[in-house]
Amino acid sequence: MTTMTPTALIVDDEQSLQDLLKIFFKREGFAVTCASSIYDAEQSLSHTKFDLILVDIYLGKGTGIDLLRHIRTYDTEVQVVLMTGQPDVKSAAEALRLGAFDYLTKPIVPHQIIGIAQRALLSKRLIEENRRKTANLDAIFHSASDGIILVDRGNNAVRVNEAALQSCGYTLDHGGAPLRIAGSGCRGTCRQALAKVLQDGSMHTIHRFECFGKGGSKRIVSLSASPVIEGDGAISGAVAIIRDETELVFLEKQLHRQSSYGGLIGGNSAMQRMYTLVEALADVSTTVLINGESGTGKELVAAALHQQGVRRGKPFVKVNCSALSEHLLESELFGHVRGAFTGAVAAKIGRFQKANGGTIFLDEIGDISIAMQMRLLRVLQEREFEQVGDSTSIKVNVRVISATNQDLAEKVRLGTFRHDLYYRLNVVRLIVPPLRERLDDVPLLTEHFLEKFRQKFNKPLSSVSRDVLELFMRHPWPGNVRELEHTIEHAAILCRSSVISVEDLPQDFCETLHYHVPKNMESRISSPGITLHDALEKAGGNKTKAARLLGVSRCTVYRKLQEYSALANKR
Repeated sequence: MTTMTPTALIVDDEQSLQDLLKIFFKREGFAVTCASSIYDAEQSLSHTKFDLILVDIYLGKGTGIDLLRHIRTYDTEVQVVLMTGQPDVKSAAEALRLGAFDYLTKPIVPHQIIGIAQRALLSKRLIEENRRKTANLDAIFHSASDGIILVDRGNNAVRVNEAALQSCGYTLDHGGAPLRIAGSGCRGTCRQALAKVLQDGSMHTIHRFECFGKGGSKRIVSLSASPVIEGDGAISGAVAIIRDETELVFLEKQLHRQSSYGGLIGGNSAMQRMYTLVEALADVSTTVLINGESGTGKELVAAALHQQGVRRGKPFVKVNCSALSEHLLESELFGHVRGAFTGAVAAKIGRFQKANGGTIFLDEIGDISIAMQMRLLRVLQEREFEQVGDSTSIKVNVRVISATNQDLAEKVRLGTFRHDLYYRLNVVRLIVPPLRERLDDVPLLTEHFLEKFRQKFNKPLSSVSRDVLELFMRHPWPGNVRELEHTIEHAAILCRSSVISVEDLPQDFCETLHYHVPKNMESRISSPGITLHDALEKAGGNKTKAARLLGVSRCTVYRKLQEYSALANKR
């Protein structure tokens, strides 16, 4: 309907019937127009859109059937009722074929014609509502960025939207029906999912799988397929919604790279620079020197350099240079032949030879002797060496990554480290920041180690308490990431709940946290007559013993100490 008031056109060459019907319809709230011929009717139709048209079949020049045929060329929704005093099967059949709402025989009964008119208006409203819904669905269907495929009960595509046409290898035939292009590269995952939906009537979801669409382009998509169920509960088809997540996956990888890379964990700006350098150095054979305090993860950086580069499929051999004496280190690095020295009952392949084609990591390089420095210099220069007790040169293709927590430049100045070896090792230097300089990574590392020990000990560890995290953020971490890991491991073993509390932390860790408690602080916790300061004095500074004296948990003692410390700082 185009207006609030329903409109009706009465076409009949009998003036008396026109007047009678006009009275009836006006009583029902219609705006009524009358016409005595097809010409008059067409004139009215040219400037007015009607909801209901009543037409006499026999109108002198022309028939109501002719007018109905003319109306249907431009308006498929208007409801037309044909009237005749000379009914016949042929005219009735033609009227219904052309979409007439009803076919009446004269004489007209008033309540009958009004009842038909009301049903015709209701039918028109339903048709218009259905058209609007269909138009809205079409708009959604075609504007959706996700691919949508609608199939019938036989898994034949019925409708495919533009997104699916562009990416899934579908095309439309001359009638607008979707057809799959042969050899589009699609593996049929979506069609198989739709087949399962049609078979069992349940929803199927596939999260992120590889899809090869038009041109064989590889994409990552997720699919959700559901049955189309009719009012009687029967499955008439299925619909699949295909979301292209290729860009999202790429962005997630970029985001993940910001907080971790090649086994390294940290989102701090210093770590971001580290990731960038590691990525730049991964595919080259340049010698790298890694500097950093003990426990910062120098070995992890070396492993990342190896694993992210072209040598990832080759050996990654680690050597702790400070753990071996000079002679043992020489044998470990270069190998020896049988009888080379006392106890050499069999030949042994050295670490350099084992690492051929891959990477050798020389940890604590600053602790090797001057003699070993000379031998190592030759390997770096010539890429060859001799086993202990043999004069035959062995050539190797090995990338050398070294690490130390010492200042090699200072050792060169003091004459305890060869300057030529230092320059060979220090082609590119990576400095791993200590944990105290990237405390903003502590929560991230804590969650990483919680997950590690959650799996290792099979315990439902969900988090650390706020007090524990505050202690972690205040601690200087002289042992760096390794100390944090060991602290969490200790706590994970002792923890009896899903949340690690202060009471689960190692005693040594807690004793390193120094808080100033003012002597005049008379705040009592629970025991009358004894202050926190008194309890700490009696316990010799031991927070656990002080907590027992006060009858409270160690967590409460630490919290109070933090409050006092914060108050003292404000003063």
